[in-house]
Amino acid sequence: MKLQTYKDPTELSRAVADWLVSYIGEVLERQNRFTIALSGGSTPQKLFELLATPPYRETIAWDRLHIFWGDERYVPFTDERNNARMASEALLNHVPIPKSKIHHWQTDLQPEAAAAAYGQLLHHYFDKQTSTFDLVLLGMGDDGHTLSLFPGTEVVFEDQAWTSAYHLNAQDMYRLTLTAPVVNQSACVAFLVTGQGKATVLKEVLHGTYQPAVYPSQRIQPANGELIWFVDEAAAGRL
Repeated sequence: MKLQTYKDPTELSRAVADWLVSYIGEVLERQNRFTIALSGGSTPQKLFELLATPPYRETIAWDRLHIFWGDERYVPFTDERNNARMASEALLNHVPIPKSKIHHWQTDLQPEAAAAAYGQLLHHYFDKQTSTFDLVLLGMGDDGHTLSLFPGTEVVFEDQAWTSAYHLNAQDMYRLTLTAPVVNQSACVAFLVTGQGKATVLKEVLHGTYQPAVYPSQRIQPANGELIWFVDEAAAGRL
C-alpha cells in the first residue's frame, strides 16, 4: 500500500492526472487496451474536468481505453445523481472515446437484471486474464463506504459475485455496485480522499482494527495488484 499526500484537492487532482498519463502509457506499451472503472463524487469530478483539458486531452490514447463504473445509483442517465452522467459531462463528452467502449450500468433494466448484465460483461472482458481492471478509481465516504458498499450491508461481505444490486434503506433507493472480489483482482486500485471530515475515518481504515462491517473500504485489498491512497492534507490530518 502506498500513501501519497498533497496540499489540497487541486494539487491532488493534478498529481493524479500526471500519474494517470504515465500509468496508462506504461500499460499500453505491453497490451492493446486499458480498462478503467470510474468513481462518482466531487473529488473524481475535479480530476475528470482536468483530464478533459490540455495537455491531458491530447496525451492519453483515449481510443484504447475501455470505461466502466464502480457503482451506480439506480436512476436514469438523465438524473443528475447518475455517476455516468457526471463523468460524461465532465470528461467523456470531451475526449475521443468510441461509445462502444463506454459501459454504463443499464438502469433501464430491473436492478437485479442490471447487475447480472454488468457481471456478464465483466466476465466477457476478464475471464481469460490474470487480473481484472487495469485501474479502479475509488472514493471514500465520511462513513468509510466505498463503491456502494455501505456500513452494515451484506454486500460488503460478498465473496463470489462480481456485481450486486440491493435496496439501500438509508437512501430509499437501489444501488448497483461492483463487489470486493472483482476489485481485488485488479492490477491497480487508487483511492482519492479529500477533506477534514474524512480524517478520523481514514485513520481507522488505514491503521485501525480490521472491521469492514463498520469501515467497508477495508475490504479493498488487491490480491496481487497495487493499492494507492491519494489524499490531501486535510484528510491526512490524523494519520
